Amino acid sequence: MLWHTIGIYISRFRDVHPVATTTIQLSKETKKTLESMKLHPRETYEEVLERILEDLRELSEQTKKEIEQAIREIKAGKYRTHEQLRSEMGY
Repeated sequence: MLWHTIGIYISRFRDVHPVATTTIQLSKETKKTLESMKLHPRETYEEVLERILEDLRELSEQTKKEIEQAIREIKAGKYRTHEQLRSEMGY
């Protein structure tokens, strides 16, 4: 539930803004840092920056409520471990 909620939040903000093409100047050190933060070689700097900025955005009240609910469910034991899921799925 928690990861589902987080995924919904992220998907709400991805690709919702028009694209603006611009050129910025970065120090070699900053460019090297951004390059090292890529999750895969083809990831764009836009995607890297979006992940960084995501941490700075305020969560909506609805998302906060969903996260709180997910935490309550976990504390109440309403979850399944990887081992349980693997067993249920026959792996």
